[in-house]
Amino acid sequence: MARLEVPVQLRWSDMDAYAHVNNVEMLRLLEEARIEAFWSHPVGPDGTRPDGALPTAVLDAGPGATVSTLVARQEIEYLRPLGYRRAPVVVEMWLGHLGGASIDVCYEVRDAPASAPGSQVFARATTTLVLVDPATGAPRRWGDHERAVWAPYVEAPLVHRRRAQA
Repeated sequence: MARLEVPVQLRWSDMDAYAHVNNVEMLRLLEEARIEAFWSHPVGPDGTRPDGALPTAVLDAGPGATVSTLVARQEIEYLRPLGYRRAPVVVEMWLGHLGGASIDVCYEVRDAPASAPGSQVFARATTTLVLVDPATGAPRRWGDHERAVWAPYVEAPLVHRRRAQA
């Protein structure tokens, strides 16, 4: 199976008083990667997509879009502090589940691609997204085209640590 590797640039304002990327900002990094990977890029005057557009970007996010996604659940594990750096972090993504109207997007936030020697993971996360018809607010099933584009990126879901229940 394949994984997507999306570079995401940090901003100085992502840091908190402890000199590392704040937990809320980490979720924003995941959001940036997810939007880059799944939402269609604007087309130019000639009708072509800009260079570098990911082939997985098949959902329309523009005004008047016929579909939207809602975050139904998020889980994140912080493995080590991520300090500010000028080089983008790499958000590695895959689908842990492709359901009828939902997907589980799995992530690892890394300092370099997984193939790079010594690559470190700062956080692991899973986001459950539900596809919704904006006119009715009701869930909508994934289309054949979306399934075909995303099928190569489906693999085992991320297993999060669980604390013992009291």
